[in-house]
Amino acid sequence: MKDSRQLIIGQQTSFPALRRGALQTLQVNLGYRCNLSCVHCHVNAGPTRTEEMDRDTVALVLDVIDAHGISCLDLTGGAPEMNPHFRYLVSEARKRGVEVIDRCNLTILLEDGHEDLADFLADQGVRVVASLPCYLEDNVEKQRGKGVYAASIEAIRRLNARGFGQPDGERVLDLVYNPVGASLPPAQAALEADYKRELGERFGIAFNGLLTITNMPISRFGAVLTAQGQFEDYMALLRDNHSDSNLASVMCRSLVSVDYQGFLYDCDFNQMLDIPLGEGAGRKHLKELLDASLEGNPVRVAEHCYGCTAGAGSSCSGALN
Repeated sequence: MKDSRQLIIGQQTSFPALRRGALQTLQVNLGYRCNLSCVHCHVNAGPTRTEEMDRDTVALVLDVIDAHGISCLDLTGGAPEMNPHFRYLVSEARKRGVEVIDRCNLTILLEDGHEDLADFLADQGVRVVASLPCYLEDNVEKQRGKGVYAASIEAIRRLNARGFGQPDGERVLDLVYNPVGASLPPAQAALEADYKRELGERFGIAFNGLLTITNMPISRFGAVLTAQGQFEDYMALLRDNHSDSNLASVMCRSLVSVDYQGFLYDCDFNQMLDIPLGEGAGRKHLKELLDASLEGNPVRVAEHCYGCTAGAGSSCSGALN
């Protein structure tokens, strides 16, 4: 049986051609080590993974920020905070006036050695984008494991206590919703209202916005779909719900994804499928981005790209319309 990667890149795609605009965001994967092993994880991250970005590559990230005037540094993993150079990179980027996003799983704030993480994020003015795939305990623990829901609520309380999630927007806390299974997310605005009501009434916690993100049919989630015989049906769902109106706002037009070794991709999903940025053989590295412009270059697309344009659209910033 073919795996999801073979099913996606082993066939021609009818997905529309895309070209890059101006580069605004550097999305950096600091490594695959994580304290969780979530079912929907497209990175296959977990506690036993050892891959992580080294200090020299972190220095290159900062050089590229300087060379291109990058306005946003989006840090992901794994749990990016588990990389030993996470705090150095964050503080150096903030010194440059760059917006820093931490893709946080919340539970990391409770792990040994990270007890002061909430203070660090608050002091640095980091925007926290935190995964909470549902406001109901059962749905969260189906995706992320037993005990994760209670830990996540406690972590949000700690962030709230440091000013995150308040209406003034000075310290931003956004939550991320993923569907439990092979379905599209509901309308983002309506679901955000549900989250705020449920979490506020039940736990007295607050956040700024909700980002709805479609599950990508790759890596761990792709393997589940394939094992359950749902892969083709899910791909059909994505294709059937494609909307051209989402093409102008897809993240790959203004973002470059960087893996832990410094190699470049059009997006985080292409990174996991090993579809490198650019045409021709070989992979491009951060070093080559120091004195090169990507504006106007084609984006490498495949069947999974329908996950970003189905329905209301999906990106690392939530729904597109």
